Amino acid sequence: MTASPAPGTRPSLGITALGTYAPPRVVTNTDFEARMDTSAEWIESRTGIRERRFTEADEYTSDVGVGAVRDLLARDPDALREVDAVICATVSPDALMPSTAALIAMQVGLTGAAAFDLSTACSGFVYGLSVAQGLILAGTARRVLVVGAEALSKIVDQNDRNTAILFGDGGGAAVVGPVPEGYGFQNFVLGADGAGGSSLYLRCAAPRLPGGFEMGEAVGMNGREVFKFAVRVLGDSGNEVLARTGLSSADVDWLIPHQANIRIIEAACERVGMPLSKTVVNLDRYGNTSSATVPLALREALDDGRIRDGQQLLLVAFGGGLSWAAGTLRWWGGAPSLGARAEREAVGV
Repeated sequence: MTASPAPGTRPSLGITALGTYAPPRVVTNTDFEARMDTSAEWIESRTGIRERRFTEADEYTSDVGVGAVRDLLARDPDALREVDAVICATVSPDALMPSTAALIAMQVGLTGAAAFDLSTACSGFVYGLSVAQGLILAGTARRVLVVGAEALSKIVDQNDRNTAILFGDGGGAAVVGPVPEGYGFQNFVLGADGAGGSSLYLRCAAPRLPGGFEMGEAVGMNGREVFKFAVRVLGDSGNEVLARTGLSSADVDWLIPHQANIRIIEAACERVGMPLSKTVVNLDRYGNTSSATVPLALREALDDGRIRDGQQLLLVAFGGGLSWAAGTLRWWGGAPSLGARAEREAVGV
């Protein structure tokens, strides 16, 4: 463990490695036509989603998380050096105990590291980055592995048109640690409003929420209320974190939003003042993977060269809770896994 930073100093912290995993099984919109009153065209027009990935019957969230960490290690074999804490952001854990974070840590050689799950649903990965920064600044950890992993197909009623068509499975893993001065995290905005819990929920021990709202056995969602909430908080939290950082939308090179619905993303872009052309969108091929959407989108934009060293990024997400999270960071591309795919291959990485 390291000592706390000296008073008046604050090390630059950011993402130092990144990996992702998407299960091989592709589920298209056409696959839903046979068992529910819908069509492939209707799904895509309402959501922007064409396909998503599902885990196999014996594949669970810890497997997805391990897959993301192994991808990270394939890109950078030394990425986990000095990692002494693991956070898994997930709404579909293998179990409430042991934590999915501990199960992932055990399988990737981090036994003994602090490990815990973080439950803010789709905003979980951005929450996790902020918590990881706090652990390091407090001197509790040197580097932190943040995993956003989901097996949502296991907890969604696959005959419910309101939810089944939206969600997919996938994972992302990032190491948070020191980066050169001028790079890395700048500010985070986090929040939650439990009064909106009945709009997006998954029961556990209690059959009902405070106030008496009865929950079903699978994920439940009031799509209309979630849409209104999402557009508002994505815009408001994005604008707030930009103001805290002393930036405007014109200073942002790329917006990486939670991938829930193309209409939500378009409306949020308008509120933040960002064009869709500067927004990373890949939900057409993955659907809503909850805590995994931000790292999956970030990894894709790195691999195709859109995101480059020194660019200004804005991350925004919302989720069950109802929760929200936004963060600003100056991208550091100097580590083996953080440049574009072509750049890495050119130097033999």
